[in-house]
Order: sequence, then C-alpha cells, then structure tokens
Amino acid sequence: MPYLYQDSKPRPPAHPGGARGTHSSGKGYEELKQECLRRGVLFEDSDFPACNSSLFFSENPPIPFVWKRPGDIVKDPKFILGGATRTDICQGDLGDCWLLAAIASLTLNEKTLARVVPLDQNFGPDYAGIFHFQFWQHNEWLDVVIDDRLPTFKGRLVFLHSAELNEFWSALLEKAYAKLNGSYESLKGGSTIEAMEDFTGGIGETYDVKAAPDNFYEILDKALKRGSMVGCSIDTSSAAESEARTPFGLVKGHAYSVTGIEEVSYGGQQVQLIRIRNPWGQVEWNGPWSDNSPEWHSVSPSEQRRLSQAARDDGEFWMKFEDFKMHFDKVEICNLTPDALEDSTVHKWEVTIHQGSWVRGSTAGGCRNFLETFWTNPQIKLHLTEKDDGQDDCTFIAALMQKGRRKLKKLGAEMLTIGYSIYESPGSDGHLGKDFFRYHPSKARSKTYINLREVSHRFKLPPGDYILIPTTFEPHQEADFCLRIFSEKKAITEDLDENVYIDLPEPLHPTPSPEETEEEKQFRALFEQISGKDMEISAEELEYVLNAVLKKTKNIKFKNLSLISCRNIISLMDTSGNGKLEFSEFKVFWEKMKKWISIFLQFDFDKSGSMSSYELRGALKAAGYQLNNYLLQLIVLRYSDEQLQIEFDDFLNCLIRLENASRVFQALSAKNKEFINLNIGE
Repeated sequence: MPYLYQDSKPRPPAHPGGARGTHSSGKGYEELKQECLRRGVLFEDSDFPACNSSLFFSENPPIPFVWKRPGDIVKDPKFILGGATRTDICQGDLGDCWLLAAIASLTLNEKTLARVVPLDQNFGPDYAGIFHFQFWQHNEWLDVVIDDRLPTFKGRLVFLHSAELNEFWSALLEKAYAKLNGSYESLKGGSTIEAMEDFTGGIGETYDVKAAPDNFYEILDKALKRGSMVGCSIDTSSAAESEARTPFGLVKGHAYSVTGIEEVSYGGQQVQLIRIRNPWGQVEWNGPWSDNSPEWHSVSPSEQRRLSQAARDDGEFWMKFEDFKMHFDKVEICNLTPDALEDSTVHKWEVTIHQGSWVRGSTAGGCRNFLETFWTNPQIKLHLTEKDDGQDDCTFIAALMQKGRRKLKKLGAEMLTIGYSIYESPGSDGHLGKDFFRYHPSKARSKTYINLREVSHRFKLPPGDYILIPTTFEPHQEADFCLRIFSEKKAITEDLDENVYIDLPEPLHPTPSPEETEEEKQFRALFEQISGKDMEISAEELEYVLNAVLKKTKNIKFKNLSLISCRNIISLMDTSGNGKLEFSEFKVFWEKMKKWISIFLQFDFDKSGSMSSYELRGALKAAGYQLNNYLLQLIVLRYSDEQLQIEFDDFLNCLIRLENASRVFQALSAKNKEFINLNIGE
C-alpha cells in the first residue's frame, strides 16, 4: 500500500460549512441535481454503482439483491416522516450495529443531525434521484453524493431501514457512509465512537464501566445535556459470544445507544434510571424497570409521559443505573467539544492537527519495545506555555487516528494497533536519536496500544516542552495518521522532521602537492596503467580502479560498485566536461569516498556490508544532510531492498545525487540573490 507522506504542519480544525465535494466529476450536489432535472433523468452514481462491488468485496451476495429506488418500493416515499428520530433506525442484515447506535445518538441533537443530514431534501417536484450527506474525515468535512437506488430482497430493504416503511433518510445515510468507506461490507464490525466522530468532528473518550469514577451518573447526564453522543456495549470473552443473548435480554458484543438519563420517584426515594436503545429495533432488557416490569405501576402516568415510557417492543428500554453498571462494560462518549465532563466549567479549546505517515523502512519504527527503530517514528514537539486557570499544570488531549483503514479492507487491511508516548524535551532542536530514548523514560503515554481507529487520552503536565511520538505497536507497519491536540490554553506544536538542512564542507579543489603520499603513488601507477599518458579514465575504467582498490581494503565487505555509480561519480567530479575523470579530480573524490566509507561502516552495525534503512537518517546527517520525512521516505523507497537493507553502492549513489542537487540549489540561490541585489540597486 503506497503510504508516502502527509504534510504534518499544524493546521486549524475544519468547519462543516466548507464541506468539500467528492464526486469524481468535480461537480457538487446542486450542480449534479440541476443537470438531471434539465435532462429529465434520475441520477445514477457512477462512483458507487448499483452492482455487487458496492455491496461486498470478499463474497457474492448470499441472496439475489435487486436495487430499487424508494418510489419503486412504496407508493409515497418520504425522506423524513414526522422528524428524524431514534425509532427510524432498525438494523438489517449487515453487522453495522456500531454505526446504527451512532445514528440513533445523532437524532438526539437537531443541530448536529441537520449538518450530517441536510434537511432540505425530499421526493417532491424537484426530485432527481440524488441525495447528499456530510461527514467529517481526518480534519475535513466531505459532501458525499449518492443516487437513491437501494438493495432490496422481495421488495423490502435489506439493510438499515425505518420502522415507517415509507421513510428513507436512514437507509440513504447508511448508503452514503458505505460509499465513503468503499462498500457496505466495509461497515461490518466497528466502534460506535468511530461513526460518532465522523458525524461531529468531535473528540472521543472511552470509560471502563467497572472502573468508572464515582460521579459517573453525573458525567453521563452532563454529556447528554451538552449534546454529546453516547454508546455502550458488553464485552465478549470469545468470538463465539458475539451477539449472544444474556438471560436478561441483553446482547454481548453489540453496540447500544444511551438516549436518556433521569431520576424518578419510587417508594419515597429517587431512583437513577438510564435509557438504552438496541439498534435492532427489538430485543430488550427484561429486568427491573424494563417495559413491562411492575416498578412502573408505582410511577404516575405524568411521570411516565415525561420519560416517554411505553411498553413497546421497539428496542428501547429503561434500566436502573446500578443494573446498567453491573451488566455493561464499556461506554463511549463523543464530545462535541473536549470539555471534561467531570468539570462544571465550559472552556474554549485550542486545536491543532498534524497529518503524517508511518512508512516501512523509514518512519514505521514501532513502539518503545523496538528501541533500534522506535526513534525513527515521526516526532512532534509540543510547547505548553500557559497553565490552566488557577492550576499548576496544563491540560490537553492527544488523539491519534489511523486513516482510511476501513476503506482499505478490500485490500486486506485491518485496524493497526496504535498508541503514543510523550517525552520531556531535552531542549535541542531536530529529530531525537536512539540514545535519547535508551536513557530517558517517557513522561506520559496513551493508556494502551489498541487496534481502534483512534486512541485518545487526557493529560495534565507542567509547563514545558515535550516530544510526542505516534507509533504503531509493531515496526514496519504502514498507515497514514492524523494527530489532534486539544489544549485549554494555546499550545504550540511543530514537527521536528520538517526542516531540510545541508551542512557540507567547502568543496576541495585539485592542488598540486609537493610530495605524493604512498596511497597517491599507488593510485597514480594504477591510473597510468589503465588510462595511458593523458591520465584520464572513463566510467568503465573508474569501475575497475575503485573495485580493485576496495577489494584490497580491510574490514570492507562491500559488493562491487556498479557502472551506474561510476558514471554518477564522473558527472559529480568532471570539471572539464569531457565525460572522463582526471587524476587530480579523482584525488579529490577519493577524499570524499573515504569519508563516506567511514560513515557507512559506522552505521553498518552488524558488519554485514549493508545498512538498515532505518539508520539512513543518522548516516545522512553524519554526511551533512538533514532531510525531512518526505525526502527520507522517497530515498528509502528508491535505494533499499525488500529486506530494508541499503548496500554501499546505493548509499554512494544517494550521496552523489544529494550533493549534485545541493549544488544546483546553491547555484539557483546565488542567482536569485544576485537578481535581488540588481533590483535593489536599480
């Protein structure tokens, strides 16, 4: 998979008003719709056609699906009927309960819903078979256009549908999300928080219910009042337990929505209740405070109306909060802002975003367990300068998200196990080396490494400079990532791998020496033997000379230098332009060569005659080149082999090309400077 480079400069958060169109035609929703109306045709989306490839990538449909428009399914289709509510979400034959739980939560916040589901869409006079929805993806809002052909079997929708058979907003939303992720099958299995973030651009936090804080009820109450989206689930101990029903009517490994939290007077006491929704639209809790439980007989009809309590088999039910904590294991909350739910104060949060990549061989170093490569991961510097109001520390949330993995499912990609570590900065600029991490412990880190799309955690650290290292757990694993930093006070972030710096010694010039060294005498003799009296050699002759000398050099296990390398050497050193190398030019090059050999041997740790591509950053820096991640990744792709090893011949070619490029850059800089001086003088 081609993970190359993501510009990681900090950038502001995206705003939904500027959603970017995604249709391959380059046209937006309104333009496509008007085009269809003018032509008198219904829209057909060539980007997500009504065929099997939009349904499944690993199998053929188990039943013969027929794609139908809503008007072919019912007589009077409606986009939204009586408002978009949580009862409009009933799961079909697709394992995307995590998505449906998020959609149910979405309906609780009208403003958020209207952003994802533009409400000015209908099946009225201007109907053209086209609809659109907006989703947040890695700091960008996208406008996803679809046609309204939906998969059916025997005239009924196969996947997500509303309890009202002529209402279609939820089925069309599911189709748009399937298109965003490549296919319907790509939606199988996931975390509710993933879809919640795609609906809001918010920040997710996960609670272990059994270890939740004492004020957990108040936290959930505040979350729902702030419009946060809340989901919950019961853990499974094995794959066989997935969607297994408990004696109390709950389903293990299944995603539920939390849709309400209230207190009710019962037996002279206030009882804390929580309302849960099963996206199946059926199968409910059958314990205390369930739909038909005797506890409701002691609650007044007015209180029951206030709680919207009704004994319907619609998948929604109340339960006592203590029972909820006993039976459920995980709660996921997506906050529309990062304000701590434990805190009564509303803050204005500063947000910065970095985009980056883990690339095999250069920046995919794995976690701290793999010290030899850990230091090669991207490094982001975090400046915490202002304390929280009335506090000694600085609060921030670091959220690391791997990008596009769901869409890559059809290529065999799975969610990688990811996390990050935070170190106190030693004060120096530039990419930190291996020895720093060998001798310094982390100051903080993500709670765990886990194979979720996003890992986030809240920290409080003293003011100062810190280095954040985002990583996969295993080295050599490739992915693009998005790192979001939310801070209560302004925090400055910078990428330590963005600067390109060249520090080469002044070029040597051929100068006559009063007395030749023994080494020079040997070279001169070899030169005379091969070149003749003019003392100039071609690339083929240079290849013979260098390989003859290197074979006699101790402690070197290089393979022969290639003819291409020798041609590159001549292009670097040939000052006369005759395509050959004079002896004086060769002497200058040999001094460079000795330095480069010394550097290569220094980084060839196992003395095998090749160097790990992960060591290339350090080797190039020793040669005078500090490169950013983009250039480094390109060089590794060009010069390393399948085992991520770099032979000396490739290292030599790399250095020659870098020196040639630096000369061109310096020449252009000098010309620009001269041009500027001329203009200033006019």
